[in-house]
Amino acid sequence: MTKEAIFGKIKETLISVFEIEAGAITPEANLVTDLDLDSIDAVDLIVKMKELIPGKNINPDLFKTVKTVQDVVEVLYPLTQN
Repeated sequence: MTKEAIFGKIKETLISVFEIEAGAITPEANLVTDLDLDSIDAVDLIVKMKELIPGKNINPDLFKTVKTVQDVVEVLYPLTQN
């Protein structure tokens, strides 16, 4: 899966699950300050992103440094490669 495709899936999820306006979702958007997500929302986002990598686990420690939408893409990308 490409990074662009991962970004698209994240964007779809942020729009449908968290009701964030599409225009606000950019790679540089900060999850907390720009998109108003809290720690519980972040966990929900991780759970939804697991659908991109069936059969693989996401190490929660990887998300400790995540600040932006692009950071989420960068964490997920290696997990989508076979």
